[in-house]
Amino acid sequence: MENIIKNRNKIIASVNNAQRFLEIQDKFGSFDKYIWNFVDRKPIINSWNKISELPAKTKLSEDINRDLKKRGFRYVGPTIVYAHMQAIGIVNDHITSCFRYNQLINLCNNNNATG
Repeated sequence: MENIIKNRNKIIASVNNAQRFLEIQDKFGSFDKYIWNFVDRKPIINSWNKISELPAKTKLSEDINRDLKKRGFRYVGPTIVYAHMQAIGIVNDHITSCFRYNQLINLCNNNNATG
């Protein structure tokens, strides 16, 4: 069982980050409201032609990371933050030839038109 724990500090940081997450939920109503506030609730739509153009991090992910660290998060970084931004749809980083690229643009346009 002791072999499962590879880095005790990361486990401690995970517990800490969960507590900080709950604090953000209490303060902003949800983590969703907190994180989307950085982009005024509007997704960033990039126009990459090749996967090699995709960045690992951006100024925005660095800004969010800085804010998370200020709030007490540990073992996070701008690359992890950027991956999270992609995963939750803050950033559309599908390449322009991907079928999902236009689907997501249309979805964003429809959401903006209805509310």
